[in-house]
Amino acid sequence: MKTCKKVALRIQQLCAEHGYNINSLAREAGIPPTTLKNILYGSSRNPGVVTIKLFCDGLGISLFEFFNTAAFQSDELEYLGDDDDDEDDE
Repeated sequence: MKTCKKVALRIQQLCAEHGYNINSLAREAGIPPTTLKNILYGSSRNPGVVTIKLFCDGLGISLFEFFNTAAFQSDELEYLGDDDDDEDDE
């Protein structure tokens, strides 16, 4: 699974755990809702660590807590080219 998809799934998971929807998390994080939607729906191919940090601040968690899941603890390398197919996703 590609990292961008892992980030989107983790944000969705945390929203559910904390009782946020897209707009309320964006408001808490101080970012435009379109930024969050672009990450969740795959329009943003490379969400920056600063943006993820703002989400974490909005959720009241650390970057460590955000990334401290089995999904991010893989030794797989990811190619960040222009290839849009996800046939190598798990």
